[in-house]
Amino acid sequence: MISIIMYRYYYRLMVIRPIVVANGDGVRTYLTFVLNGEIQTVAGIAGDITLLTWLRRERGLTGSKEGCAEGDCGACTVVVARADGKGRLIWRPVNACILFMGMLEGSAVTTVEGISGPDGELHPCQQAMVDFHGSQCGFCTPGFVMSLYAAWCNQDGLAANQIDDTLAGNLCRCTGYRPIVDAGLTLAGKAKSTWESKRQKAEKALLLGIQHDEMIEISDGKKAFAAPLKQTDFANIYADDPAATIVSGATDIGLWVTKQHRQLSRMVWTGRVDGFDGIEDDKANLIIRPAVTHQTAMERLGKRWPAVSTLLRRFGSLQVRSSGTVCGNIANGSPIGDLPPLLIALGSQIELRQGSKKRVMKLENFFISYGAQDRKPDEFVSAILVPKVKAPYLRCYKLSKRFDQDISAVMMAANVTVKNGIIIDAVIAFGGMAGTPMRARAAEQILIGGSFNEASFIAAASLLGDDFTPLSDMRGSADYRMQAARNLVLKYGLEITGQSHVELAGGGVSALLAD
Repeated sequence: MISIIMYRYYYRLMVIRPIVVANGDGVRTYLTFVLNGEIQTVAGIAGDITLLTWLRRERGLTGSKEGCAEGDCGACTVVVARADGKGRLIWRPVNACILFMGMLEGSAVTTVEGISGPDGELHPCQQAMVDFHGSQCGFCTPGFVMSLYAAWCNQDGLAANQIDDTLAGNLCRCTGYRPIVDAGLTLAGKAKSTWESKRQKAEKALLLGIQHDEMIEISDGKKAFAAPLKQTDFANIYADDPAATIVSGATDIGLWVTKQHRQLSRMVWTGRVDGFDGIEDDKANLIIRPAVTHQTAMERLGKRWPAVSTLLRRFGSLQVRSSGTVCGNIANGSPIGDLPPLLIALGSQIELRQGSKKRVMKLENFFISYGAQDRKPDEFVSAILVPKVKAPYLRCYKLSKRFDQDISAVMMAANVTVKNGIIIDAVIAFGGMAGTPMRARAAEQILIGGSFNEASFIAAASLLGDDFTPLSDMRGSADYRMQAARNLVLKYGLEITGQSHVELAGGGVSALLAD
C-alpha cells in the first residue's frame, strides 16, 4: 500500500507538499481525503478494505474499536464531514467497520484521537464523559464520544428529546446509559472554543481544496473500487461489467465482507455520482435518487408524511441512517425490510436503468419471490418515485424485540382513502409475513366499499389468513406473526376511526375477533 500525506496544518501553519498526479486517462488511482486535519492520499489498497481496518493497521489509530463488525454496536464510530449544496459542513456519525475506504473520497474524517485541543485539552464531549462517570471498561467510550461530537458540531441532537436518538447506535454493557445521557445533555447550548472554531474553519478550507472532477478507481490488483462522477459513466461501467457490486451506503454489503468473507472483485459506488444524492420534485412525485441516505429521506419525506419519520426513527441507528440509502435498501429486496411496505402504501414506483435505457414499474411488482426481483443483470435501481399524495390515514407499525435499531418481526404500513364515511381505497402492506414485502389483498378488498368504522377493520383482520402463511424463525413463530398482524390491522382501524390510541393485548383482541 502507498500512503502519502499531501498537506498538513497545525491550526495556523499550513505546509504544502508534492502530490501524486492522476494517470493520463482522467482516472485517479488514489484517494484524497482529510483525516484529523491532514490531507491524505492513499493508493494501492484493496477495494474492500474498511476504514476501521485501515485506521488501526496502517495509521495506528486504535481508539476506534471493533466490537461487532456489522454496524450494530457503535464502538467504531467516527465522524465524516462533507459540504452540502450551500457549502456548509455537515458532520455525520458513521460505522467505520463497514465503511469502505473508497467511500471517503473528498470527505473529512475525524476519529476520537483528532478532537482534543492543541495542548492536549480534552474536548467538551470527552470532558463531559469524565465529569459524569460515563465510562468503565472504556471499550465503547470512543464511539459514544464521537456520536456526541457529531451532534456537537452540527449543534443539533443534544436536547432532552433528541439525545436518545443521537446515542441509539452505541451500546454499553457496563456503565449503563444514564450517566452517558446526562453527559450529553450538558453539552446542549455550549459555545465552541476559539481553537475548535479555528480548526473547523481550517478543515473546511482543506475539504473544499481537494474537490475535483475526476473518476476514482483504486485497486491492489485483485479487488477494485470505482467512484465515477458522471451518471453516464456509472451506467456504462455497470452495463459493461454487470458482475460488479453496486455499493451505496455499504450497511449491507459491508457485512458481506466482514461477516460472510465474500471476495468482491469490483465495486462501483453511487455516492460520488453527480445528481445521485438528491430528491427531485417533478410536481407529481418526489424522486429519490440512488445515493439519498435514509437520514436525508427522513428529513425530507417526514415533513410531508409524519409516519415516515416515525418509522425511520426506528429503522436503524443514526450511523446507519447516515450511510445507508433508500434505493440500496429496496435493491436488497429483504422480505423483512421496513421501507418497501411504507413506499408501497404510498403507491410508489421504481425506476430501473440499463445503460441509457430506463423502465418504470410499480414497486410492489419489483419483488418476485424470496431473494428475486424483477431486475436484469445489468440494470440498477436509479430512482424511487413517491407520489405526492395526501395521506392523512397513512400509518406505520413496527414490531421488534428492541425499540431501536432492530430487525422487524412484523412491519405493517397502511393507507386508506375515505369519502363520505365510506372506504373507497385501501393499501395494507406487510414485511415479515412472506418471502417478499406483500400486500394483504383479501383484507384490502373487504375494506373497500365498507363503512369507515371499527367493524370493517375487524373483518379485514380476520381475513389475513387468506393472504399470508408466515414462517417461523428466530424473530417470531408463524402463530405470533399472524396474531400480531391481525392486532396491527385492528390497532390501525381503532386509531384512524377516532377511537383512543390503544395497545391491543390479551382478551381484548380475542373478544374483537370473536364478534
